[in-house]
Amino acid sequence: MSSPTPPTTTATVPTKAHLIEEFAAIGAAYYQDFAAVAARHGLTSVQAKALAVLVRKPLPMRGLAEQLVCDASNVTGLVDRLELRGLVRREVSATDRRIKTVVATETGRAAISAVRDDMQTTHEALDLLSPDERVVLHELLTRLRPVLEQR
Repeated sequence: MSSPTPPTTTATVPTKAHLIEEFAAIGAAYYQDFAAVAARHGLTSVQAKALAVLVRKPLPMRGLAEQLVCDASNVTGLVDRLELRGLVRREVSATDRRIKTVVATETGRAAISAVRDDMQTTHEALDLLSPDERVVLHELLTRLRPVLEQR
């Protein structure tokens, strides 16, 4: 009795350009879902993005501007509006009293969590993956993230 031959793969390896195109399309679709849901929660897309950044770690105003890819002068008004709603607070830096660090409050953490929980289009896309595929995707994204986040 002969052993079965292993199946051959006919799939071609995607080029980097094809992978970048998929990243771009998925990123754009994710951001549209994120912005639409944020609006239903009374947040602009930039306010929601700021909260998403700040729940990972508190940042000085300048650092938040860099993460949002905007001018530091725009961040003052943004943080003012988030602070009025109790979603963030400013703290004086322990190392330099001139620097204000922006911190997400528990209310802010709950708000961004609610936005992510309500992102049905994104959830439906992820539901297409099996648990094993989700593990693999998570491992791949975790490997890529530090390189893509380098400045």
